[in-house]
Amino acid sequence: MDPTAPTVKPELVSELMKSVSNPEDMFGPDGMFQKLRAALMERMLEAEMKSHLGFDRNEVKGYKSGNTRNGHSTKRVLTETGPLDVRVPRDRNGTFEPRVIPKHQRRISGFDDKVLALYARGMSTREIQGHLEELYGTDVSPELISTITDAVLDEARAWQTRPLDEVYPVVFLDALYVSVRDSGIVKKKAVYVALGMNVEGEREVLGLWFQATEGAKFWLSVLTDLKNRGVRDIFYVCCDGLSGFPQAVEASFPLAIFQTCIVHMIRASTRYVASTERKAVCAALRPVYGASCDVEARTALEEFEAKWGAKYASIGQLWRSRWNEVTPFLSLPREVRRILYTTNAIESLNAQLRRALRPKGAFPHDDAVLKVLFLALRRATTRAKAPGGWSAVMRYFAIAFAERLPPG
Repeated sequence: MDPTAPTVKPELVSELMKSVSNPEDMFGPDGMFQKLRAALMERMLEAEMKSHLGFDRNEVKGYKSGNTRNGHSTKRVLTETGPLDVRVPRDRNGTFEPRVIPKHQRRISGFDDKVLALYARGMSTREIQGHLEELYGTDVSPELISTITDAVLDEARAWQTRPLDEVYPVVFLDALYVSVRDSGIVKKKAVYVALGMNVEGEREVLGLWFQATEGAKFWLSVLTDLKNRGVRDIFYVCCDGLSGFPQAVEASFPLAIFQTCIVHMIRASTRYVASTERKAVCAALRPVYGASCDVEARTALEEFEAKWGAKYASIGQLWRSRWNEVTPFLSLPREVRRILYTTNAIESLNAQLRRALRPKGAFPHDDAVLKVLFLALRRATTRAKAPGGWSAVMRYFAIAFAERLPPG
């Protein structure tokens, strides 16, 4: 405990306890705690008025001073613990500008944060309204809740256009899908999330992009956005084999290496495999992506096809068609492979985002989705340490990409 912090005298606590018989009397919407809080605010407002006028109530020097007190007005303000009715002093000249509760302000600091926290958890405006009414006795209109959450949009847009680091050794990309109304019709829309891993090993969400359909043109606009915000170089780009993306990477960051996520490859491979055989097929594919080199991986794929090719020919065809995008990591040390061959890092983040989106159903527009996702990201950790072993990864990058790493 801070020895310099103010303390509450036991006598005051004892006096307060005489007025209550249960917790509701103390902490309920109309309890002693709320009344005490309102009384303290009124006392602070009176002190502000004294400072503003330069004299206290009924002091002689206030006579013919040119400005005096002029009664009070009652103001209801919303707090995180419920509404407060506070008597605000007025002066005759109307020049008093209180700081405790500024003019035109109806919400005390902390209330908006409470609403935003509930919104970030996926609650609708109506659900938040009911929650505040039930817990705090605060009757808040859905319009006020929308106003509070809409205020986040400017912050979200600023975050979306903020400057980025010059170099990200690894960037993961994945998508989640939301229902958005478009001209009265609910359509599925993809929201793409880019997660960058910087040279210090921190994970940082680089941005969110909305798109009805994917393609090279769209991906080129995403990567151009990253370049315009300061990204000069990326060593590896990892995603799930999105169409058009390898070509867009080559056009925007020609030195970047494209790596298809192995987990997504396995999912795509086993999509039409009988459930009774899925475990065996996955085990047979493990020598392919677990090989020590490209030659060994090709041999393992041939062995897989010899055993399963007659029944599941499409699996071998899938791996061969994406071979150059699947196997770049085979030339890397094991500790670097663990970082690259799966998009688990971004999928874990997306799981948190989906939990926030799920209760909402269909969204009226993209901005409504952006609000929820931005608040969920702010609630989650958007800059977190990479998995263990990052120092070994950077030692490898320092040799392999020495001329591309930023100085220092």
